[in-house]
Amino acid sequence: MSLLDIAGLDVVLGGKSLVRGLSFEIGEGELLGLVGPNGAGKSTLVKAVAQLLEYRGEIRFQGRPLNALSARERARCLAYLSQEDPVQWPISVRDLVGLGRHPYRGSWWRGAGRSGTGDLEAIESAMRLTDVWRLRERRVTELSGGERARARLARVLVVEAPLILADEPVAALDPRHQLQVMQLLRSACQSGRGVLVVLHDLTLASRFCDRLVMMDRGELIATGTPTEVLTAENLARTYGVRAVMGEHDGQGYVVPWDTSEPLRS
Repeated sequence: MSLLDIAGLDVVLGGKSLVRGLSFEIGEGELLGLVGPNGAGKSTLVKAVAQLLEYRGEIRFQGRPLNALSARERARCLAYLSQEDPVQWPISVRDLVGLGRHPYRGSWWRGAGRSGTGDLEAIESAMRLTDVWRLRERRVTELSGGERARARLARVLVVEAPLILADEPVAALDPRHQLQVMQLLRSACQSGRGVLVVLHDLTLASRFCDRLVMMDRGELIATGTPTEVLTAENLARTYGVRAVMGEHDGQGYVVPWDTSEPLRS
């Protein structure tokens, strides 16, 4: 069953067309990877789905126009992990993660900061899954970039939303935690949730994603399984690289090896 349907999506900012005519869908239990070079429009697309940018076209969640849902409904049906989300307040990791439970609480001015038993269990579970439980009393402003990235992911997971939007969630992480994050997103899909994840690591994309959407300069280049999308022709056309491709333990890998043409301006 389709969880999210995007049809004819256009995004124009400052008179510049950043996304043009994109159409694709995400099914329940599907991990969909969004790949493409810098400036392809990937983050812009994710922000439009998160209702943070104006757009033309249709975005439907379980058959309903996403922009017709109330703010609280949207906060419960999708969880968004931005590429950059600086934390300025010296709050604890526990409190940061707990912010993800606000869609299920009362109004801010009616004791919304109080956590029920279900909230506390969800918060602890998310912190343990992302390996930040031992950091729960630390101030977020004192964490390393990788620790902060994992705490932010915990805040997204604790929402328990049917749809997760993750913009480069592994960018600041070491190899072990990169694999852990992708395994967590994969696990979320196994419970029936859908995930749209922006990735630059093509091996992670080929290993963990069910399908890929490849973009360049705001347009759709290819969509399909990783094997169908990450072809030598598409990599040369979109990234300007040649890659070493193979399979290990039944899973594909792609290692960009050298440039096949001068970098584009």
